[in-house]
Amino acid sequence: MSRIVFARLLCLIALVAVSFSGASANAQEKKGPAFTEPPKNDWNYALMGEFVGPIQVGENKYEPLGLQLRPTGGNTFQAISYSGGLPGQEKHRPKMTRMIGQRTGEFMILSGGPWAIIVEKDHCKIIDRQGKNLGRLKRIERSSPTLGAEPPRGAFVMFDGSSVDQFSNAQMTKDGLLMEGADFKPMFQDFNLHVEFRLPYMPEAEGQSRGNSGLYLQSRYECQVLDSFGTETMINGAGALYRFKKPDLNMCLPPLVWQTYDVQFTAPRWAADGSKVRNAHITSWINGVKVQDNVSLPGKTGAGKKEEPVLLPIKLQNHGDPVRFRNIWVIDRGVTQVDKFPVLAPTKAELAKRKKAAEEKAAKEAAAKAKTEKATKEKAAKEKAAKEKAAKEKAAKEAKMKQEAKDKAAAEKGKDSKKKRRESQKKQAKTANAK
Repeated sequence: MSRIVFARLLCLIALVAVSFSGASANAQEKKGPAFTEPPKNDWNYALMGEFVGPIQVGENKYEPLGLQLRPTGGNTFQAISYSGGLPGQEKHRPKMTRMIGQRTGEFMILSGGPWAIIVEKDHCKIIDRQGKNLGRLKRIERSSPTLGAEPPRGAFVMFDGSSVDQFSNAQMTKDGLLMEGADFKPMFQDFNLHVEFRLPYMPEAEGQSRGNSGLYLQSRYECQVLDSFGTETMINGAGALYRFKKPDLNMCLPPLVWQTYDVQFTAPRWAADGSKVRNAHITSWINGVKVQDNVSLPGKTGAGKKEEPVLLPIKLQNHGDPVRFRNIWVIDRGVTQVDKFPVLAPTKAELAKRKKAAEEKAAKEAAAKAKTEKATKEKAAKEKAAKEKAAKEKAAKEAKMKQEAKDKAAAEKGKDSKKKRRESQKKQAKTANAK
């Protein structure tokens, strides 16, 4: 890249910074649209996401770099880069570099770091101040290893898309998803909870106005649900114990991607006089990565109900944003033994093995059914043939007997006629002799 081209690039970056400051202020003023499905012909949505790849950090020396890109209204973006890779990856390091950007057509330039980043839909280019190409990052689309986890034996299946019978104040979408604002009917003391959630795409909203919900355990302790993708860890961000402790790692994925929340909760213990003798404890995982580790809660969080030795339901908070839920189940540790938690989803190989086994079983059952049907048909055919033969033989026998009776009757009739003729001849002879 020539110095003239790079100088133009620097001018464009300066314009990006000016545009961003005004757009950021406007984004704070309004909540904007909330998309529950990917918007069409939206290049801001198309550029949003995660990128990772090697960049040059010295002569013949490379290290992974992770990048998260978040639209902030208009055509402006915020971004965070991480040395070592993205949060949750093996070599990830928590130190971050914040950047800003402005989209132009189908691409964007990020500034604010030790280099400039040109973002395309499927990749990014890293360029230093001399215009040297330092590396290329590829788009990556991650999914939770517990996404689609099957409820273990003994678990309470709260929601599988078929009904909302296990909830009060609950609504289900036409495509079988649970809407925010539902309350669990069963109540639990010590439990493990699996929830899958999908955040809306709200590019013009910020902070607590962007894809906000929460898991209110026993209606008292909130595990925060929020679109905090592409931000630093926050005390009120995704994975936080709301306003009490921020997550150890921000594992929030982009909006409209299905994500998982796995929570192990141990209720507080109380004395007979109503005094608390042990705090509630929470361990939680976002998208399969532990973000809270056996945290002791001295009291309720946020707007939770007062602590007391009384069970209350789990709530899926309604904060006015269209957060969607599916595949919700609970292991009551008071009645069910837990072997391993979180529960991993079946792998593609396991699913393929199950499918093959199911197909083989179905084929075997079909073959057995066909064999049974063939045997049944053959038996029916034999029975029919035997019946027909017996009927035929019976008819022949009856016809023979009838003919024999007929012949016998004819013979008897002949004998009578012959006898009568002899008697008549004798009578005539006797009469002649008398004359």
